[in-house]
Amino acid sequence: MLSTNENQRHSIFRGPWIEDVCGADVIDEASVGPAYSIKGSPVKRDHKLREEFSGSVAASKSKGKGSQAQSPLTQNVTAVEGGTAMLTCKVDQNDNTSLQWSNPAQQTLYFDDKKALRDNRIELVRSSWHELSINISDITLSDEGQYTCSLFTMPVKTAKAFLMVLGVPRTPVITGFKDPVNEGDSMELTCTSAGSKPAAHIRWFKGDKEIHDVPSTKEPDSKGKTFTVHSTLRLLVDRNDDGVTVSCSVDHESLRLSPQVATQVLDIQFLQKDDKDVQAMPLSNSTVCNRLDDMGQDVEKQLIEKLKLHVPSVKIDFSRNFAREGDELRLECRATGNPEPEAVKWKKDGADLPDPDRMVVEGNVLIISALNKTDNGTYHCEAGNTMGHNSAEYILFVYDPSALAGQSGPDHAVIGGVVAVVVFITLCLIIVLGRYLARHKGTYLTNEAKGAEDAPDADTAIINAEGSQANTEEKKEYFI
Repeated sequence: MLSTNENQRHSIFRGPWIEDVCGADVIDEASVGPAYSIKGSPVKRDHKLREEFSGSVAASKSKGKGSQAQSPLTQNVTAVEGGTAMLTCKVDQNDNTSLQWSNPAQQTLYFDDKKALRDNRIELVRSSWHELSINISDITLSDEGQYTCSLFTMPVKTAKAFLMVLGVPRTPVITGFKDPVNEGDSMELTCTSAGSKPAAHIRWFKGDKEIHDVPSTKEPDSKGKTFTVHSTLRLLVDRNDDGVTVSCSVDHESLRLSPQVATQVLDIQFLQKDDKDVQAMPLSNSTVCNRLDDMGQDVEKQLIEKLKLHVPSVKIDFSRNFAREGDELRLECRATGNPEPEAVKWKKDGADLPDPDRMVVEGNVLIISALNKTDNGTYHCEAGNTMGHNSAEYILFVYDPSALAGQSGPDHAVIGGVVAVVVFITLCLIIVLGRYLARHKGTYLTNEAKGAEDAPDADTAIINAEGSQANTEEKKEYFI
């Protein structure tokens, strides 16, 4: 027997609106249960019941035709880290039953066209009774996992879609190159790329030719989701490898359109002999001793000098001796060394160049345009290689154009000095020549007078004079 309240409740659930919608045999007290017992007037109870039980009515209706509804269909999705993934759930035959997407943590993302999770990256693409599609942008590795599409029939039917996120490998880096390398030596180059998922594959190229069977290793990163890949290439180099480009390329599913590549240009040292000799001599330490015996002294000296590594020697050449205001000055830094020096660096008074607009560096040449007094100072040129660094300096003093105006014509003071010296030398020669002639004449007169001092007469003086008999006879004839 039912109590009065129970009879009232039973009559409510058996009301004509439920029977019209669901049929008299669809709902009874046992199926509804005490959870739908409502107190109050029959009108209010009937109105409340319509709101509370609308979901149960739809579920019961779906249950009646559940055999015609299909299971939801989904597909696995692969996306690149930082990209966008679209999840699509379709139902070919659906009697207005709701669809829902949930993430691997079973959090509802979308229920029909209603967004359930506050995530700005997730957007609705399409919502209908036959399809529910959503987009997830700016994909991260943590988004990877199994997503669930639910069709709310009785019972609920689900389909799974696995989202795989590809980790994009970073730009590779080549290490291990020591500049320069001597001919005949072996070298090792290591190419490293991190951040790939799954692990990337590294390929080596020498010029345009691929080098096969190069070993590589992979190790998981700190979080265990991506990998770092290392590949080491071993080469025995010769003179033909000088200037050749060696490159490593990273192959990965996420890099189909733009592969990551790193390059290294080889610098091979070898001795180039002149045209009279045979071919260039290698500089490998293993072959130097054997080759020295076969070369002449000149080539041997060249080889020894070639093997001497030294810091660069630096010298500054300048375009003009006197720098005037408004002129242009060019300072060229000449640096030589073994190995070849790197690019030179210019500084003024120990600091960077103060006026880049007027002070332009082209290669190893510093060009200063429109000189003025503020450009005065000491300019340093520095060059370095693996053996060390060296520098040279140039002290610039900018002159006032008026101070150097007189230096444009001939130097009259210099010309006057030269003329004075020539005149002085000429006078000295004249004086010396006159004294010489005068002294020579006095000697002749004295020789004639010799022996005449003690002679009583002229004949005796002539006889007593010095000289040969021939001279005596000549003198006698002169006085007769």
